[in-house]
Amino acid sequence: MLEGPHFFRAGSRQVFFVRRQSIAAMLAATLAIAPPAWAAGIEEAAKAIQAGDMVQAEKDLQMLVKERDPRAQFLLGLYVYGNPDSKLFDLNKAAPLLLDASERGYVPAMIPLAGAYADGKGVPKSMYDSYKWLLIAERWNSPNAGPLIEQVGRELKPEEIEKAKAAAASFTFKTK
Repeated sequence: MLEGPHFFRAGSRQVFFVRRQSIAAMLAATLAIAPPAWAAGIEEAAKAIQAGDMVQAEKDLQMLVKERDPRAQFLLGLYVYGNPDSKLFDLNKAAPLLLDASERGYVPAMIPLAGAYADGKGVPKSMYDSYKWLLIAERWNSPNAGPLIEQVGRELKPEEIEKAKAAAASFTFKTK
């Protein structure tokens, strides 16, 4: 069972982690908007993830990732490369996938990307970028963004918050 990413406070610093939830709910949303030919690849990858076979999941997702499918990037970035329990755990591979998916408008990738920035895992540590991505996620109705915005905002100076708000408000998704 997999769950969405969350932050928690450990002492005075932010820590990012992935909690567990039903992968079925996440997959239902992913498959609902996937073209039929691509849905099969994502479905097979999801089965492999559920079975703990990250090597097979990676193989199943690679073709879709080459096509820059944001759903495949999200699954590969968060659950295969971004999961500490995975044999393929590599945050330097995970973060770029989550960034590309986020930059092209895949909202589920934005919260884990914000967590990667908050922790400096796979990307340079930047509470500013974390805050910006959380604001963008909130703008696109990500249900978990609100409390995280408040939490990350405590780490920023007022002028950094205003700059991040302006950057988030003017952000436009990449189309290519």
